Amino acid sequence: MSKATLKFIRLSPNKARLIAREVQGMNAELAIASLEFTPNKAAKVISKVVASAVANAGLEPEEAIVTSCRVDKGPVLKRFIPRARGSATPILKPTSHVYVTVAKIEGDK
Repeated sequence: MSKATLKFIRLSPNKARLIAREVQGMNAELAIASLEFTPNKAAKVISKVVASAVANAGLEPEEAIVTSCRVDKGPVLKRFIPRARGSATPILKPTSHVYVTVAKIEGDK
């Protein structure tokens, strides 16, 4: 079992969790291939983290399975935009922490 983490990525955790749920339990090769063609910023980020976890395990993507893919909320960058009559409106820019765990597929050899 091997892990990879990516912290403080400028990505909404709610949007990233939608992609992370799809990947859980998939073969790593299939997960990377499907994420490559998903038109989403989170898909590209999670694809790189899955590839990193497979490389950390020293396995080929065909012989690895994504056991867990978790996205946690990180700190929020707070910005302000000027509005009418001298007031301001806050802009919240969320960040995320992505955690991926892969394991070797048992039973084939």
